[in-house]
Amino acid sequence: ILKIFFSSFLFTVNFDHFQILRAIGKGSFGKVCIVQKKDTKKMYAMKYMNKLKCVERNEVRNVLKELQIMKNLEHPFLVNFWYSFQDEEDMFMVVDLLLGGDLRYHLQQNVHFSEKTVKLYISELALALGYLRTKRIIHRDIKPDNILLDEHGHVHLTDFNIAAIVKEDLKATSIAGTKPYMAPELFQPSEGSHPGYSFYVDWWSLGITAYELLRGQRPFIMRSSTPANEILQTFHKVHPTYPLAWSLEIKSLLRKLVCIDVEQRISCLAELQDLDYMSDVNWDAVLSKQLPPGFIPNRRRLNCDPTFELEEMILESKPLHKKKKRLAKKTKDQGSDGSPQVTPPANRGGRTALRCCCYTHRPTSVCVPPRSVPQPGPAATGLLALHCCFSL
Repeated sequence: ILKIFFSSFLFTVNFDHFQILRAIGKGSFGKVCIVQKKDTKKMYAMKYMNKLKCVERNEVRNVLKELQIMKNLEHPFLVNFWYSFQDEEDMFMVVDLLLGGDLRYHLQQNVHFSEKTVKLYISELALALGYLRTKRIIHRDIKPDNILLDEHGHVHLTDFNIAAIVKEDLKATSIAGTKPYMAPELFQPSEGSHPGYSFYVDWWSLGITAYELLRGQRPFIMRSSTPANEILQTFHKVHPTYPLAWSLEIKSLLRKLVCIDVEQRISCLAELQDLDYMSDVNWDAVLSKQLPPGFIPNRRRLNCDPTFELEEMILESKPLHKKKKRLAKKTKDQGSDGSPQVTPPANRGGRTALRCCCYTHRPTSVCVPPRSVPQPGPAATGLLALHCCFSL
């Protein structure tokens, strides 16, 4: 199946077509660097994952699922996919480069986000969630770490490695996400398989994120290590507090997002648009990015942690910028041609503008498969990672 997918394209792109500029981030599923495509001089973010590590950590399923999802998406408020390929060591995914930093970075820099700015973020992310719903996709990991800013300050949702695709009239059953941002229904105790959930879990996460941007802290105190039963107790015993300085309208909106009762929670774009608080929003202007954000990232610096590049250069045993020399030497020693496997570029039609912001995230997400679905063994997973091309 994978070979048929590759043969359907006329052009191929591989590692040699890019110049590596610098490392800018890392996450549980790989590392990210800035690259420049040699022929067009366009800049991208390139995410790369060691294939053996993916096999050892049983992450191949999520990596391939993320690629399957991303290659079928394109939206102004998503980080969009361009190319994928692999060599004998790594799998690569090339996406939009966004140099404005993720919202977690700016929170750590003590940036104060105004109500007006957060309202625009909510509007832009709501349009992204509305689009994902048309594709039957639940993101499952909305948080400041996974929301990137472009150079003009508009938001872009990224990181689909634990997203779920649900069929019409069905629910997702696997438990996935980052605990402090996961909806209460995901922690409900159940016998056997989970009763299921749908798109409304992303709207809870959006509410938690918006609250954190406004206040600098989340409404519920918990960590990724907090047991599920303690989290459930927190939801039922602790009621979020809202500062007096906040407007009544933003408080009302957040209460409708951070709502334990899924029947009362805002769970789709239309419900958000019907609120009085959102009645003054020109949604066409939001979609076309005509509304200026209240916060503009500093264009004179790279808005991410500078230690990522030092780690790549000093601590990494096989740094990416030395890959070509390393593989060339290995090929010479083995006496083979060492040709890398490649996959074709994404078909983007006439798309021209390239948005820019730092593809940096530090996910601590978890993904627990449904008990009723058998998981592939290490041998099958390893075969898929090492001998199949990086795509579906």
